[in-house]
Amino acid sequence: MPERTPNISLEDTNTPLEAGAMVGGMASFAQLLFRLGTSTKTNEKLEALSGYFAHANEKDKVWVIALFSGRRPRRAVSGTQLAVWCTELIGLPMWLFQECYHTVGDLSETIALLIPEKSASTHSTEGAHTIGQPLHYYVEKFQQLEKAPEAEKKLFILQSWLELSSRDRFVFNKLLSGTFRVGVSQKLMVNALARTVQLEPNTIAHRISGNWDPASTTFTELLSEQLTQTDHSKPYPFYLAYALEDALPELGEPADWQAEWKWDGIRGQIIKRNDQLFVWSRGEDLITEKFPEFSILQNKLPNGTVIDGEILPYHDGQVLNFNVLQTRIGRKNITKKHLQEAPVGLFAYDLLELNGEDIRHLALRERRAALEELVLSLQLPFIQLSPVVSFTDWDELTTIREQSRNINSEGLMLKRRSSAYQVGRRRGDWWKWKIDPLTIDAVMVYAQKGAGRRSNLYTDYTFAVKDGDKLVPFTKAYSGLTDKEFAQVDAFVKRNSLEKFGPVRTVKPELVFEIAFEGIAASNRHKSGVALRFPRISRWRTDKTPEDINTLDDLKKMLQLYGK
Repeated sequence: MPERTPNISLEDTNTPLEAGAMVGGMASFAQLLFRLGTSTKTNEKLEALSGYFAHANEKDKVWVIALFSGRRPRRAVSGTQLAVWCTELIGLPMWLFQECYHTVGDLSETIALLIPEKSASTHSTEGAHTIGQPLHYYVEKFQQLEKAPEAEKKLFILQSWLELSSRDRFVFNKLLSGTFRVGVSQKLMVNALARTVQLEPNTIAHRISGNWDPASTTFTELLSEQLTQTDHSKPYPFYLAYALEDALPELGEPADWQAEWKWDGIRGQIIKRNDQLFVWSRGEDLITEKFPEFSILQNKLPNGTVIDGEILPYHDGQVLNFNVLQTRIGRKNITKKHLQEAPVGLFAYDLLELNGEDIRHLALRERRAALEELVLSLQLPFIQLSPVVSFTDWDELTTIREQSRNINSEGLMLKRRSSAYQVGRRRGDWWKWKIDPLTIDAVMVYAQKGAGRRSNLYTDYTFAVKDGDKLVPFTKAYSGLTDKEFAQVDAFVKRNSLEKFGPVRTVKPELVFEIAFEGIAASNRHKSGVALRFPRISRWRTDKTPEDINTLDDLKKMLQLYGK
């Protein structure tokens, strides 16, 4: 879902969740989303979710679990098709549609607002579906239409647009276009489910993970122990850490803690059960075929083994820059060339299942001992133990952390040696202690309006550094300022625009910002010759002028130092 609450009324519903009546259909799902989107309190979101799960259609509940845990339907049509069909339906010139889109900032919402509301005289054509279809009807129809002729897609979409209210149409468009996002953690969803079924949250989290199909799995099956036992691919919910919040001495005795490097790769689980091998990413994508190097583990690993670790670009005993791994991410087919140019390894740091037994309840020191024995027995160069960092006191560890970037690490992980392997993000036993980001001062040269709640403000900026007498753009960023600062920059852009290229404005190069980023790599796609990892605005340097900004040579020196 977009970052803001759309300009669509929240009051046009006849099925309020708080009424306690049986709910169903797209309207109920849309109302749930808007209640979640307009609430800032966790308890209110929990009430909305648990109310929905208590009364919703069984199949709709399964799809909500799927959607909220990242299992979105694949995009059935392009954004261009939706825009064209909308303009044809309402008789609007494309240039005027584009102006509306630039003002609203979201394609799904633009279409939802432009199409007139349904009226009592609206009738479906022959063969059209009836008004008030449940959520699962639409998402499963999207799956069916993925390879259907364009005319069939268009007919279904136009009929649906005319039958749905503007708010329901907005949600329909988000699902249809593959841009559906929702700001609800899986932990919150699991806790809401626990209110309506007689299961512990940790059990629910495990049972809704893995490779299940929402179109063919019932709600009862999904939460049953039987499905967990028969789905040999099912991963465990990942244990995640919060950023270190307190001073190191507050953690207690250093001897109670295990320090490891925090790697920048793909968090994953390697699973061997029933003579089958599965590789899962933290985002619960089954990526076994993406890493054929690991196929040998199907014969090497004993059945009933689950390893938690980091998939990293790795060659000759050295962890490579994340940019190397990016050359393989997203590719449908991995060729021999990709395997040679971007070799990978697994840095294992936890063992979750051994000989078919869930050992997450054991202390970290016990799980680590079993992991070390297992990895040693494999004798495979691409399966490495993520090394434990030895230290005697917190000051020594602080000094060690400063060397992180030299080995392409993001910092350190601190794990209590007595800790069990928990579910989701937890405080207390695991902490991540990242190194400070790299920074560079740059001047803003282009601005574009944002999306969602910022669609009326210029909040998407392009920055440049000096190269002699020229300014060379090198990155974009759209986060890091306060709402007040964004409003001030927006006012500057409107007063100081020089040229217009569609939605982009060239502005006077006067505002200087400090840009923070996690890494830097060479790039042939950028005029500057570099690409930054996770760039964002660190602060607005009102104390500096454009003459004070960094140079392209400064970026290239950073590339030599940190772009290995």
